[in-house]
Amino acid sequence: MPASVITIAQAKGGAGKSSLAAHLAAACAGSGHSVLCLDLDPQASLAAWCARRDGVPALAGTIAHEAMSGWRIGQRIGAAARDHDLVLIDTPAHGELESREAIRAADLVLIPVQPSPLDVQASTTTVRRVSDARTGALVVLNRVPARATLTRDLKAELAALGVPIAHARIGNRIAIASALVNGRGVTEAAPRSQAAAEISALAQEVLGEVRHPA
Repeated sequence: MPASVITIAQAKGGAGKSSLAAHLAAACAGSGHSVLCLDLDPQASLAAWCARRDGVPALAGTIAHEAMSGWRIGQRIGAAARDHDLVLIDTPAHGELESREAIRAADLVLIPVQPSPLDVQASTTTVRRVSDARTGALVVLNRVPARATLTRDLKAELAALGVPIAHARIGNRIAIASALVNGRGVTEAAPRSQAAAEISALAQEVLGEVRHPA
């Protein structure tokens, strides 16, 4: 059976797409899933993280990776997905062709948004692409500062995007960044941390969405 395809997309740079993809890959592989990471970003941060995993103890599932670009992305995603449970796609901030193709191929699009008005406003381009493709999506509040509260205005702006917001939120935590340096996810490097709990909660929510779409 073909894999579930999850695309992480955000037209604004610096939203944490690659980091989110890596941590979700580790969390899902840790629960026994075969994961394929596809890196469409020329910076290849996700592919580099996968390459650094040499020597990391094996998980219950597996993580494979591939980098690609070009107009045949949609076809390649379909072919690459046949031998995996889950495909996680990291898209470039400014690669319109790659992002559109990856969104069209997705069962679910995750849109990471930092909790600030500018970041929310900058997400409208990605939301429009998702709407054009008629693909399911979740906004993921990412890099949320400690003790941050959403103001009434910010809640209204998020609601105006017209995309459901994931229940799980990812904090702005040192463990999230430090785990990646050694080719690990935070669920591997600091499994009892709050950061690991947040990533695990998001992974379960995402898997629930692709298995039982609304």
